[in-house]
Amino acid sequence: MTPTLVQHRQDRQDHQHRRHGRYDTTAHSAAHTSAAAASARDWAEIQERMLAPLYEAVYERLEVGPGTRVLGLGCGSGLALLLAAARGAEVTGVDTDLERLALARQRLDSADDAGGGDGGRARAVLVDGAAADAASAGPFDVIIAFHPIGCTADDCEALVAELEAAVRLAPRGAAVVLTGWGPPERCATSGVLRVADRLTERLRTEDGRPGDAWRPALRDDLEDVAAKAGLAPDGSGRVACPFGYADADSAVRGLLSTGLYSEAVRATDQAQVRKEIDEALEPYRRGDGTVWMPNVFRYLITRTA
Repeated sequence: MTPTLVQHRQDRQDHQHRRHGRYDTTAHSAAHTSAAAASARDWAEIQERMLAPLYEAVYERLEVGPGTRVLGLGCGSGLALLLAAARGAEVTGVDTDLERLALARQRLDSADDAGGGDGGRARAVLVDGAAADAASAGPFDVIIAFHPIGCTADDCEALVAELEAAVRLAPRGAAVVLTGWGPPERCATSGVLRVADRLTERLRTEDGRPGDAWRPALRDDLEDVAAKAGLAPDGSGRVACPFGYADADSAVRGLLSTGLYSEAVRATDQAQVRKEIDEALEPYRRGDGTVWMPNVFRYLITRTA
């Protein structure tokens, strides 16, 4: 669920350096850590806030508040958890991206300090791992999967196993929320995301596999995942989540941080991907230099059996 950026050209250089005995593992590790940290910051500071209307709409519909115990799958840098905690909920988040988890911890700790705390009891639990690793913090009333699914080749399949593990931590009738992109014709960002598909076509052909490139959202993506995970649908909705950026550079950085271009970077390089994204943003630039792309996202509420 969490994105990583993989430098294809750097990989080739690394292989050559290893072969000739010139590979500096310390420098490589430092560069990888620096890139991961930068991507996590861009997600937290630029991109994640675009989905706040989706988070709030779900919480409002489920009446999340004091006494609600929320488990966030792929919680990232923690904005969704922060908004639930602000409503009084007890929140637990799991992820495997250490950089994003560190930012989530900073956010939640700062909010707790600003609120004066409650006698030393932790308001949030963050777990490096999968849903099963959060068992001690359960049971949970609400399970959220707010990383939108249905836009890469295998993200639906990857989520099913995580949901099957998560529902074991919830009582019967608990809410499990899935989210995804709306119809491509109602998501301006779809045109920009097609860059990833175009740039990875050669890589997919060479490898003989579908890869992780972007694909258009399908009407029943969320329902298909729910059925495979044994969850019963109990309502759905659509929420406007426009992507607005201060300038084109912020837009490129924010979009790259989603992880939807990771295969495109592997197929070419990050400079080429940045150039292609920048060009694709042209129809959405406004006179003052800002970038504005209207989008619609879906959510599906399901219940555990």
